[in-house]
Amino acid sequence: MLKRRKLILTITLLYTLFILYFMFFAFGRSDSEADSYTFIFVPDNFLKLPNPLDFLHPTLMDMVSLGNMAAFIPFGILIPLLYSIKFIRFIILFIFSILVLETIQALTLLGSFDMGDVLKNSTGAVIGFAAYSIGIRAKNVRRSVISMGISMALLLIVTWGIGAGIDKAVAKNPGSFVALNEWENSSGVTSKKTKSLPFKIGGQEITPQFNVYDTNGKKSETYSYKFDDKEFYFYLQYGIPDQNDFEGSISVSVDGRQILSYSSEYQKHKPEIFEWYFEQADVLTITLEGNEKAWDVGYREMKHFWE
Repeated sequence: MLKRRKLILTITLLYTLFILYFMFFAFGRSDSEADSYTFIFVPDNFLKLPNPLDFLHPTLMDMVSLGNMAAFIPFGILIPLLYSIKFIRFIILFIFSILVLETIQALTLLGSFDMGDVLKNSTGAVIGFAAYSIGIRAKNVRRSVISMGISMALLLIVTWGIGAGIDKAVAKNPGSFVALNEWENSSGVTSKKTKSLPFKIGGQEITPQFNVYDTNGKKSETYSYKFDDKEFYFYLQYGIPDQNDFEGSISVSVDGRQILSYSSEYQKHKPEIFEWYFEQADVLTITLEGNEKAWDVGYREMKHFWE
């Protein structure tokens, strides 16, 4: 019995050193040039793991994502084999230990503090503890090992599925396209734009589907639209029609920050497509000069499936 305990203790210590190596030194962490602490308190997903089809051509990040959970399953088996411990106490001590290690990672600039990793690590430990609790009831060691192995595989698959379902439920996706037909121009007047007659750019006939914006015969015109801090994908097409002199420019800015600036000097004789993701935007502004046109201007707001 004493020899068995020493063997389990040795395996636990060696495995712990193995995990610590990967947490602090693997993947070139010691060569990192990070110069600031990174603390991620709100994970961008629940238990985002690779899609099973991704393993046909796995990437390093796929393996890291799965490893963040699977690598901590053994602790849920080894610790209760060493000490008689209730689940609540086990998971509290485990989470506390992981929080300490994640904090050290961030403070030493050898990684980041990521609550997503804490969640995955802890879930792995829970799977291990549950597998141990099921396997320990077997009548002999062989059946116990087999039972633990099957339990781990099934619990990992179930957790994988639950995590994917939760991620899908809480994730935001682009909604339907909304054409921006009413903008406030530089004179403070709300201007409504609708489809116009087709025109050609580089010999290609353009038929706007939603709207067309231009300078209205002036040297330049500015249009602004208030989004009230929405999260969305913004779209527009632009170019200079063939029937006009090839001169003009377009610029797009959001909350005073320019995200697009193109003049005829750099544009080609063809229609261009612009797309931009805004995590949060209040006022978006488009400025057109010369013969530049913009059309099919609109956005897709990021929404949950229930919105």
